[in-house]
Amino acid sequence: MKLGKYSIGCGDRFAQEASAQLTAYKKIAADGVKVVPVWNKSNREHEIIGTEPPSVRDAAAKAVKTAGWTGEWHVDADHINLGTVDRYIDSSDFFTLDVADGIGGSVNEADIEIFLKKHINLVGTPLSIKGLSDPLVIDSHKAKDIARNYLPAVKDAGEIYRHILKFKGVGNFIAEVSMDETDTPQGPGELLLILAAIADEGIPAQTIAPRFSGRFNKGVEYVGEPKVFALEFEADIMVLRYAAGAFGLPDNLKLSVHSGSDKFAIYPEINRLLKKHGSGLHLKTAGTTWLEEIIGLAEAGGAGLELAKTVYSEAYLQKEALCKPYAEIINIDYAKLPEPLVVAGWTSEEYVRALRHDASDELYNINLRQLIHVGYKVAAKMGPKYLEALSEHQESVARNVTYNLYERHLKPLFL
Repeated sequence: MKLGKYSIGCGDRFAQEASAQLTAYKKIAADGVKVVPVWNKSNREHEIIGTEPPSVRDAAAKAVKTAGWTGEWHVDADHINLGTVDRYIDSSDFFTLDVADGIGGSVNEADIEIFLKKHINLVGTPLSIKGLSDPLVIDSHKAKDIARNYLPAVKDAGEIYRHILKFKGVGNFIAEVSMDETDTPQGPGELLLILAAIADEGIPAQTIAPRFSGRFNKGVEYVGEPKVFALEFEADIMVLRYAAGAFGLPDNLKLSVHSGSDKFAIYPEINRLLKKHGSGLHLKTAGTTWLEEIIGLAEAGGAGLELAKTVYSEAYLQKEALCKPYAEIINIDYAKLPEPLVVAGWTSEEYVRALRHDASDELYNINLRQLIHVGYKVAAKMGPKYLEALSEHQESVARNVTYNLYERHLKPLFL
């Protein structure tokens, strides 16, 4: 199973927008660019909403059949580990191996020595990698530090991969390795040795998610210097290309950008570099579908607007509990959140403009947007009431989901 050149994760917490998402993929296909939809939903989201992993495949398959989609598509077991993977094995064909807990873990010093001896050609001697302006030099001390920090995580990834392999069989699923959940960005040297270790573990990784500079907060703009990101992204492209050949990794190995939704400042740089080098990309995820549902409800007015206001009011009252699990990937100034009584008096236009990600709009409130982003638990507790509202206002919701994914994500990235 080989993942296409361009792939985009499409999260759908309530499994209601697969058709609207697929419309966006059909539109970019009509523009001449094939982008693979990869539906995903994290274990945390399943637990909060009370759903099971097969529901993601069921919703996607129904939309694919209804739309007559003949292109590639996948279902991602998003950020799984050995403790959570089993519930995803039957319904997923894409597995994001989340090994963040292993980074910096305990490791046998003998394993470090064996690894460094095996890859002695990467240590100490200047290494010329096509596309890098200067030879890459990893001295022995740095190499040992990298191995000590990342070998435990890669070994965890190997264990998870082999567990999946027992059930799925060779060639029947796609593996991604996630290394982004660490405090320090990985430079070319770190990434090269990580990829060597991944190859040693026998993981045919088709995508890898490194840690870049800057902050990738959920559903809002990239915080950092886009030109610095571009330098890192381009260097990583070169390292991946070298590693695929040197270590026998899949020839379609590509970068994955996590929490990539709404990072509009770096999309032009990504677009430029993909075209310059003919490289692939996996972005997980594009288009914050849950937020577009709330925007669609608010835009519809009437009962839809009232429900959107209720979601905000309840999220505001529960803000500390809702934000705690996402503390590392949100940045909310509580003092700049409007009081629920203020929001209760808003018009449909005021609510939509406050929530929609348009930094040029004076009413846009990045703090409100992030709170609602993590506030889907409020809607989950509404049960059928929320789903019925989505159905009642389907036109408004679907229009916003499709527009956001196509116009603000797919087009800037790939056209």
